[in-house]
Amino acid sequence: MKKLATVFALTLLAASVPGWAAMNACDTLKNEIEARLKDKNVATYTLEAVDTGKGGARKVVGSCEGGKKQVVYTKK
Repeated sequence: MKKLATVFALTLLAASVPGWAAMNACDTLKNEIEARLKDKNVATYTLEAVDTGKGGARKVVGSCEGGKKQVVYTKK
């Protein structure tokens, strides 16, 4: 019975990890892009995660959350 309970608990945990990872995917992507911009000595910019197609004239520099969101770059 303990083994069954352990397997059940691990299954629930494994099922929740992809959802948590997807939620943080945009933040992770933004951090990676910020690091690249910092390496290139780009100082004045903004990065924002927006719904796909809602970026307007801003440059799309990445996609996250399975394509539901885009990271857009704006130079200040």
